[in-house]
Amino acid sequence: MARPRKRVALLALLVGVSVSASAQTVQLVPESSASWGLRNVLAPFSVIFVGPSYWYGERTLKVDTTPPGAQLDLFYVRANFQKRYEQAQAPVTIALPTRIEAGPRDAVTVRAYLEGYKVQEATVPVSSRQDTVQLDLSPLPNALKAVSSSYFAGRGSLSLFTTQLPEVRLQNREGGFTIVLDETAGTPELASTLESVKNPYINAVSTQQLGEDLLVRVDTTPLAQSEKVELRSRQGEDAARTLHEFAIDLVRPEDGANMVLRAQAALARLERRDVVGCAGVFDDALRASLNREALTRALVPHGAFTDPYLRAVMKRLGEISAEGAVTLEDGTRLNPAAPLELAAAMSQASEVKGYLALLRAFARELDGPERAPETLRGLVAPELDASAFGASLKGAEAKERSCRGQ
Repeated sequence: MARPRKRVALLALLVGVSVSASAQTVQLVPESSASWGLRNVLAPFSVIFVGPSYWYGERTLKVDTTPPGAQLDLFYVRANFQKRYEQAQAPVTIALPTRIEAGPRDAVTVRAYLEGYKVQEATVPVSSRQDTVQLDLSPLPNALKAVSSSYFAGRGSLSLFTTQLPEVRLQNREGGFTIVLDETAGTPELASTLESVKNPYINAVSTQQLGEDLLVRVDTTPLAQSEKVELRSRQGEDAARTLHEFAIDLVRPEDGANMVLRAQAALARLERRDVVGCAGVFDDALRASLNREALTRALVPHGAFTDPYLRAVMKRLGEISAEGAVTLEDGTRLNPAAPLELAAAMSQASEVKGYLALLRAFARELDGPERAPETLRGLVAPELDASAFGASLKGAEAKERSCRGQ
């Protein structure tokens, strides 16, 4: 029986060493003691009531947080003046001067912060008997859940989707701009998404948690900088996902009227051959390759600057279709010339046959063959990164070529 007992004792010793090794102790003792005062006179007499350890014993303060692992700012304050500052990670034990060395107005302030949580703070007088601080961190009230970008007719756009209506500050800087979302946390799934958020005006997007605020850093392209694009903000809602949208549009100065004229000319050039025959095969293939819910969110009017153009393309589809009506996948026919039926068609735009094919033709006429894929992505799949959408587009075009025997 001796050997098992030895093994148990050894295990207990190892566990004890591990626990003590993981404990962190931070020295938060000012370089000088507090000035001599009445406490020094009364301390020898008061030990009868409080014991000698109160005045002369080791003084420590144990700090922990929930969740654990928060970063801590530790301040030693004497008469409203900071005497020492340290940083640590919870849990931590703070070594303080003895009470006889501390003044009556000496205190320790602990400030805890953890990504995704509100900053919590506590102050403990050094002369008190409190020897532990437990800070329960509360999640930030808002979170950035998704980011998307689009490009359309010389206008770039960046949309941020949050769980609550955000308070936003926009800061211009050299080579781009920064969006500050107050009391907002990032989410782990954003990391991979941000790498693909690009368009002809946006080169890169990154986020940084700074205390309770989330900084969204946007680097613009040389094209955007040479054209001196203006930033215009708007807000909307993503009803399907119950998210709030904050969008920044990057617009060339005084380009509004020119864009409308270009769009009208592009619409006039759209013909029936853009949606029938093998173009219809492309339409079906592209629709099948895209996430239906995401496609619906992109096409349903939601306050974006592209909404009028999407409606205009739907009306044009009706004009070039038989009997002036568009057809849904279930066979329902709607006349976009009638306002109520146009609204019904737009609410089910992801199901309208030929609509995606006509949007492709519209993108080509508007922005040319080189930028048409990015324009089309911005219209039908802004949540999808360019490479993934490019694969879907190539697959649909391959089926179209096969239909034509190419």
